[in-house]
Amino acid sequence: MHPSPAELLDASADEVAPRLLGLVWRIQGQLARITEVEAYTEDDPASHSFRGRTPRNATMFGPPGRLYVYLIYGMHHCANIVTGASGRGEAVLIRAALVAGVEARRTTGPGRLCRVLGIDRGQDGDPVALFDDGARPDRIRVTPRIGIRHAAEWPRRWVAERDTWPDLRG
Repeated sequence: MHPSPAELLDASADEVAPRLLGLVWRIQGQLARITEVEAYTEDDPASHSFRGRTPRNATMFGPPGRLYVYLIYGMHHCANIVTGASGRGEAVLIRAALVAGVEARRTTGPGRLCRVLGIDRGQDGDPVALFDDGARPDRIRVTPRIGIRHAAEWPRRWVAERDTWPDLRG
């Protein structure tokens, strides 16, 4: 596997999100193939950055290539990859992945994914390790986002579809 170039993340979340599909994410000593993402930008009323920088969302404002982790409903962590230029407030939420060693076909839901990978607020701001092993989705579906109230109809959710994915190896 070859590390993904830093330039991949130095673009708008809308551009970066579909490019993340199929990449391998190394986190907490585990490997996960990214299969579902959602994009959030500063002009988006559903984005944590919409009302500006706060102590909670500061990581989202860059630099790109960092993990932005937050807690929802007081119990579920969500992991995002920060994108775009520093100061812009953009990130891609990782909604689902194929996790090496996990029996389920796909670990779905950002809270469940973080639980399986052991991600919590302690990883907020950590650098992200992405690798390209050449596997690409056969199809990509673009849909409205789910689980939000504002701008839910925006087509900013991408889902990778492939009959079989290569095994993840470290």
